[in-house]
Amino acid sequence: MSPKIATSDVVGRPALLDFIRNRHKVVLVTHKRDGTPQLSPVTAGLDRAGRVVIASYPERAKSHNARRHPEVGLLVLSDDWNGPWVQIRGRAEVLDLPEALDPLVEYFRAIAGEHDDWDEYRAAMRRQGKALIRVTIEQWGPIATGGFPARLA
Repeated sequence: MSPKIATSDVVGRPALLDFIRNRHKVVLVTHKRDGTPQLSPVTAGLDRAGRVVIASYPERAKSHNARRHPEVGLLVLSDDWNGPWVQIRGRAEVLDLPEALDPLVEYFRAIAGEHDDWDEYRAAMRRQGKALIRVTIEQWGPIATGGFPARLA
């Protein structure tokens, strides 16, 4: 059996968006007050403008950190552990209710499709006091996979 060789494919924005559109397992990296990283496993989607969207609560550390220091990192993972991934750097904004309500609908659609009752969904978002973190993608690395160096093929 030949070894699995690591890959590193540089892609443009359209290919990046295609890659992340159906991948919802993401690690969000924000910065604590002292500058150290804070990592959060999150479920993320992609809105129509090509921004990564993450539902949260205003009082969560990731929301506080993103408000204070909006430069964030994202690691978009595949569902299978050994699948491809990509690292992204971007600028976050945190939307609170009521401004977050329609973007939260778009977040749900990006991840799960249509809801059975949008009025009920909106009421739940209001009741829970949700927020939305929206990340504008500024830079990204190659789409990569793990494995052995090519010299071992």
